[in-house]
Amino acid sequence: MKRDLQFAEECPSRAEPPPAPRITPEPTAEAEDAELKCGSAPVWIFGYGSLVWRPGFEFTSRKVGFIRGYSRRFWQGDTFHRGSEKMPGRVVTLLEDCGACTWGVAYEVRGEQIPASLQYLNMREAVLGGYDTKLVKFHPQEKDAEEPIQALVYIATPQNPSYLGPASEEDIAAQIIVSSGCAGHNIEYLLRLADFMRYFCPQAEDKHLFSIEEALISILPCLCCTEESLEEAASNPQKSKG
Repeated sequence: MKRDLQFAEECPSRAEPPPAPRITPEPTAEAEDAELKCGSAPVWIFGYGSLVWRPGFEFTSRKVGFIRGYSRRFWQGDTFHRGSEKMPGRVVTLLEDCGACTWGVAYEVRGEQIPASLQYLNMREAVLGGYDTKLVKFHPQEKDAEEPIQALVYIATPQNPSYLGPASEEDIAAQIIVSSGCAGHNIEYLLRLADFMRYFCPQAEDKHLFSIEEALISILPCLCCTEESLEEAASNPQKSKG
C-alpha cells in the first residue's frame, strides 16, 4: 500500500486538516458504481487540484497524465479547506472546453482501498467542497500507455452554492492572498499546483494557472511594502505626522 509520501517529500509537508464532522452524505451514482467494483477491478481517481500532492487515502499506484475536453479554472469558492465564511478562498474546478486538456494525477485503488477512499473523498470533496463526480477518460503520460483509463473525477459546477465563477487573474490572486482555511493558506494551494505542473508536466500549458501565479508574485512585494509602511507609522507617530 502507498500513501501520499513521494509528493510530500518533493513538496514541503504541512499539517493535515482537522477531522471532518460526522456527516453521512448521499453517494453519487458514479461513486456507487465505482464502489460496486470493490474486490474485483481497480478504480482510478483523477485529481487536478490538491489531490496531486495530498491524496489523503491509501492507493496501489498512480500515474501522471491528462483528461481531454476540460480546462482547469480557479472558479470554485472554498470556505473550509483554503478559506472561511468571511473570506472564501479560490480553488480549482473543471470547465467543459472542447479541444483543451487538464493535467493531473490518477490514483489506482483496489479492494478495501476503494470504499475507504470514496468515503473519504465524498466528505472532503462533495460535502465540504461542493463537488460532484463524473467519469472521464484518463490518458497516462507514459509513452507505452495503451488505452485510456476510465477514472472518477470531482467537478464543482455552477449549481453549487460555493461557486464563484470567472474573475480576472489579478482579482483571483488578490483573493487568494488574503484567504486561508483548515488545510492551510490559499497561497500554498496555488504555488504547489503551479510547482506540480512545472516539474511533472513541463511540456503542458496552463495559462490560467501561471497567469494567476504571476499576478500573485507581482502583488506580494507591494503588499509587504504597505505593511512595513503601516508598521513604521505605528511605531513613529510623530514622524508620520510630518
